Order: sequence, then structure tokens, then C-alpha cells
Amino acid sequence: MKRSERHHLKENELVTSVARAKEIFEERKREIIAGGIAIVAILGAVGGYFFWRSQVDTASRAMLSEALAIADAPVVPPAAAPAPGSPAPSTPPPAPPAGSYPTEQARLQAALGKFMAAADRYPSTTSGIAARYQAAATLAALGRNTEAIARYKEVIERAGTTVYGDTARLGLASAEAQAGQYDAAIAAYKELSARNDGKMPVDGVLMQLGRTYAMAGKPADALRTFQRIVDEFPQSAYAQAARREIDNAKASGAN
Repeated sequence: MKRSERHHLKENELVTSVARAKEIFEERKREIIAGGIAIVAILGAVGGYFFWRSQVDTASRAMLSEALAIADAPVVPPAAAPAPGSPAPSTPPPAPPAGSYPTEQARLQAALGKFMAAADRYPSTTSGIAARYQAAATLAALGRNTEAIARYKEVIERAGTTVYGDTARLGLASAEAQAGQYDAAIAAYKELSARNDGKMPVDGVLMQLGRTYAMAGKPADALRTFQRIVDEFPQSAYAQAARREIDNAKASGAN
């Protein structure tokens, strides 16, 4: 076949391919356009979702930061009133610093409101879960253990086995012990101390378990637990405290 004929054949094939492509496009034009629109819509939705998540994360972190700032604010008691009969001071007492609170109780109450606002506004974000955990700890500090228990359980439900879920389990056991729910607290501490995933400070959990046994009126169990800390974790920061607990128990006649 001559070179010119081969060239002509290739041109015919190209023309035929272009024509066929145009026919296919005309036949399936609606499907192709609809598919393109769908892809654009999906890409837009994905982009919108990630933008929304970014906005939510930023807002939730801002609310958590505001609450933490209150929790760390200074406590400045008001100046004492002059004693009866004493002369009035020549100058009025200085005003308390901006952002300070007159009592620890007032600061805790203010922080609690902010923590719960962030937790309820953004319940599923990391910052929202952290805020709920801080709210539970604040309730426990205020002595509102029943409410603290409820908040800790919510954190565990939402956080699962993440760091907040694990620390919430410790907080829950502590709140249960403070509320007099010793059996529940002891069971929780025993379960946590048996974990071998490296996430829990076993010596610290055992220390809390021993103290809860003592609170529950079970001195023998408390002694065994403190002794376990001394035997298994002699270099632990809790070992010295455990030895003191053992000495105190023996001095009081506990077996």
C-alpha cells in the first residue's frame, strides 16, 4: 500500500472515530450532562461538609477555651471590712482584678455554665466532649456527685475508649465513691486496674481502690491493695503513700 493511501486511511479512521463519538454524545447527552452535574454537586457537598466541620471545630474550641480561661481565673477575696469602732481607711480598697472571682465556689459555678454550654452546643466534637468531661469534674469539685456521675457517663458513651473515655471512667469511680456508692466504685477501679493495654496508670488506680476500700469500711482489702502497690510498683510515686497508709492502718489496729 502506498504511503499516500495509508495516510488517507488514517484520516478516514479519525473522521469515523470523531463522527462516532459525536453520535454517542448526542445519544447519551442527557446522561453525560446529568452525570457531570452530579459529580459537581457531590464535590460541592463534600467541600461544604469539610468547610462546615472546620467552622464547627473552630467554634467549639473557642467555647472550650473560654470556659478553661474562667476555670483558671484568679480568686481574689474581697477586702475585709474594718473592725467595728476602727477608723475608716483613708483610701478605698482596690477593686478586684478584671476577670477574677471572689471565691472558688463562684469561679467553679461560672466555669460550669460555660463548660455545659460548649458541651450541649457541640456534643459530638472533641472539644465538646472535653467540655463535658470538665463539667463533670467541676460538678464533683462542687460536691454535686450525682450530677457528676451522670455527666461522666455521658462522656464515656460519647468518647468510648479514647483518652476522655478512659479518664471519665476514673472520674466516674471517684464520684461514685464520694457519693457513697462504694460497690460501684470498687468494681470500676478493679476493672480499670486489671487492664493491660498500657493506657491506665495501674499504680494510681490501685491507690484509689485502696482508699475506696478504706472508705467502705473494708480495711483488710485496703491493706492488701496498698501492699500490692509496694510489692509491684516499688519505684512508683504512689509507693511511699501506700506505705504510709499501711503504717496508719496497722497503728489503728486494722488487719
